[in-house]
Amino acid sequence: MPSPTPLSGTMDSPRSDVGRWGGNLWQPPITPSPEPEPEPEPDRRSRRGGRSFWARCCACCSCRNAADDDWGPEHRGSGSRGRGSSSGGRRPDSRGTDSRQPGSRGSAVNAAGDGTIREGMLVVTGVDLLSSRSDQNRREHHTDEFEYDELIIRRGQVFHMVLLLSRPYESSDRVTLELLIGNNPEVGKGTHVIIPVGKGSSGGWKAQVTKSSGNNLNLRVHTSPNAIIGKFQFTVRTHSEAGEFQLPFDPRNEIYILFNPWCPEDIVYVDHEDWRQEYVLNESGRIYYGTEAQIGERTWNYGQFDHGVLDACLYILDRRGMPYGGRGDPVSVSRVISAMVNSLDDNGVLIGNWSGDYSRGTNPSAWVGSVEILLSYLRTGYSVPYGQCWVFAGVTTTVLRCLGLATRTVTNFNSAHDTDTSLTMDIYFDENMKPLEHLNHDSVWNFHVWNDCWMKRPDLPSGFDGWQVVDATPQETSSGIFCCGPCSVQSIKNGLVYMKYDTPFIFAEVNSDKVYWQRQDDGSFKIVYVEEKAIGILIITKAIGSNMREDITHIYKHPEGSDAERKAVETAAAHGSKPNVYASRDSAEDVSVQVEAQDAVMGQDLTVSVVLTNRSSSRRTVKLHLYLSVTFYTGVTGSVFKESKKEVVLAPGASERVAMPVAYKEYRPHLVDQGAMLLNVSGHVKENGQVLAKQHTFRLRTPDLSLTLLGAAVVGQECEVQIVFKNPLPVTLTNVVFRLEGSGLQRPKVLNVGDIGGHETVTLRQTFVPVRPGPRQLIASLDSPQLSQVHGVIQVDVAPAAGGGGFSDAGGDSHSGETIPMASRGGA
Repeated sequence: MPSPTPLSGTMDSPRSDVGRWGGNLWQPPITPSPEPEPEPEPDRRSRRGGRSFWARCCACCSCRNAADDDWGPEHRGSGSRGRGSSSGGRRPDSRGTDSRQPGSRGSAVNAAGDGTIREGMLVVTGVDLLSSRSDQNRREHHTDEFEYDELIIRRGQVFHMVLLLSRPYESSDRVTLELLIGNNPEVGKGTHVIIPVGKGSSGGWKAQVTKSSGNNLNLRVHTSPNAIIGKFQFTVRTHSEAGEFQLPFDPRNEIYILFNPWCPEDIVYVDHEDWRQEYVLNESGRIYYGTEAQIGERTWNYGQFDHGVLDACLYILDRRGMPYGGRGDPVSVSRVISAMVNSLDDNGVLIGNWSGDYSRGTNPSAWVGSVEILLSYLRTGYSVPYGQCWVFAGVTTTVLRCLGLATRTVTNFNSAHDTDTSLTMDIYFDENMKPLEHLNHDSVWNFHVWNDCWMKRPDLPSGFDGWQVVDATPQETSSGIFCCGPCSVQSIKNGLVYMKYDTPFIFAEVNSDKVYWQRQDDGSFKIVYVEEKAIGILIITKAIGSNMREDITHIYKHPEGSDAERKAVETAAAHGSKPNVYASRDSAEDVSVQVEAQDAVMGQDLTVSVVLTNRSSSRRTVKLHLYLSVTFYTGVTGSVFKESKKEVVLAPGASERVAMPVAYKEYRPHLVDQGAMLLNVSGHVKENGQVLAKQHTFRLRTPDLSLTLLGAAVVGQECEVQIVFKNPLPVTLTNVVFRLEGSGLQRPKVLNVGDIGGHETVTLRQTFVPVRPGPRQLIASLDSPQLSQVHGVIQVDVAPAAGGGGFSDAGGDSHSGETIPMASRGGA
């Protein structure tokens, strides 16, 4: 999108790195009809010189035959609904609209092709796939939480079915099961699976009779651990002396096949049950933000089992035109997801926006989960406004967990954005150590959120299996496309930046050095300071089985300052664009600098302090400069709104604190998202020429929403929750919007509550009807132009319905834009 216009009273200039959004202005689309037809448009591949996404993104797909109809549909512009699907061209959320009967692939129910049922033929009168949520198949495949009635199974594992026949099964009868996916299914590509009952089959597929009773035939089916994932059409062929019969395709008999982290033969296998419970089956999690010293956390509703989400995930693959034959490879699937969760290049799920102006969409801080986003994309075919890194990562976790990949959401504090492949963060100053913002193209994000997913990497040498980084936030292109990963965490840890995919960029995010350059009198630049512990100082994720934080920095990095860590950094830098950057280091460090910022709440005054310590045995005189500005969490700063200069004399071994008080009225006109500020500290030691340089980011806390459950929660019965909020600001919050969401409790709901006065307390109550039993998370958020990043969560323990019913279809409807009167309002 073009350089965004900053909000009045926010930043004095737009962010400096909007260039990659330059040609992607989002305009609110005309509301589409329920099923708009795609506009005619030249084939995207022809507009790109014949090189498709797959040819540019994945070398193994670059040799695709032009006649390969298995390619699948590709999106035709922002108004297109992308009519291809994982079920032979239908939109994945359609039901019973497929006019293709077996006739298109030999639909005649007998060998003569005339539809005549002869006496003695083995006719399949029905199929019971045992697909209900309480049936054996769904429970054994860990898919019983999916709010679907179709059969959902995981590859590499057996499932059961019952064929209902016109007569008893005889030993001379031959029965063959068939699974088909894509527009032109082929046996060689795994898109047409033929399984003769009672015989072996290639690729790990086979079926056996377990019981024949009357006209019922019970079968046990073994699926391949390398099967394609997606929604398959299912049919049965029979052969008897009286002739052949084929069961017509029926949407009710479609079968979803997913990756299987419970199967040792599947390359996504995870050998820890508690990991599988957390990283595959947990429907909610914690996402961390802020700074390493002021960590904020929010609960996110992944909602991977909500009705429609699985279809949305498969639609994403269809929309990109991913070859069906490649959908059994988690490396390729995760790479496509990293590209398609953002909208650049491919009109994917989410539009990124870091401008501060969200008037044409939803403030990224207001989302409380992935469900509303994915269902909107599935329903309309349009990219959803807006997302930032934690939203991209939250949606990616939902999609990958839904498809069966063990995935977690990871936050890296002080995350570098290296724009020149130098593998260092270069910051330039003038002769007086004032930042030269026009030269500072590299940035350090206060935090950045991405994903780890677990898989083997048969495409890499041994030793690189396990956690792989996938980053859907569009920062830089990879092979010409805004995607990132999967990248082995082991290659990042050891600086092996030549390993695919995108290791140099991710390595720089977690383990590069911050290099300070000062302009000299002759115009040249000299390194005056190298800050070796400034990047990737803390990497965390939600702990398994609890809401505690888990520090995973050690799996990404060797201990800071260790020989192994220095070797990794310098090995990586040797492959960067500035391999000799360390050769010119020159500094004496008698005086140390430490910054302290008090824990302040939005709307309050605050004080930030710099502590200088003289570690030498002689007196030191420091000329100190402090520059304070607001900053987006991406490291893009506004102009300096307060500065201070002071000369400090330090006795040997002494320390002195220099304080800078900041009033609310001083910072209020400049505030941007996240309420973050950046203090630039620079100075010069008179006696030895030492240059002091440090950047410190801190944030203002926002209040939480208080949620209280009013009564017991039971499946199928109405329950009420109370939400209380106190405005911390002395100004009125206008156009306040609450969001409420919780898997198994409440479909995404938007509540418009109007204005909330300064320091006013409001209370509102909402009812919901739980649809699934067990511990659930109900999550709420508040957003307004004056205040965002306000959240709350409550755990709801849902009891089964009376009579033991485990699930309910009642309640949980999605509402958008509902105006809600507040139950009570009060002052401070």
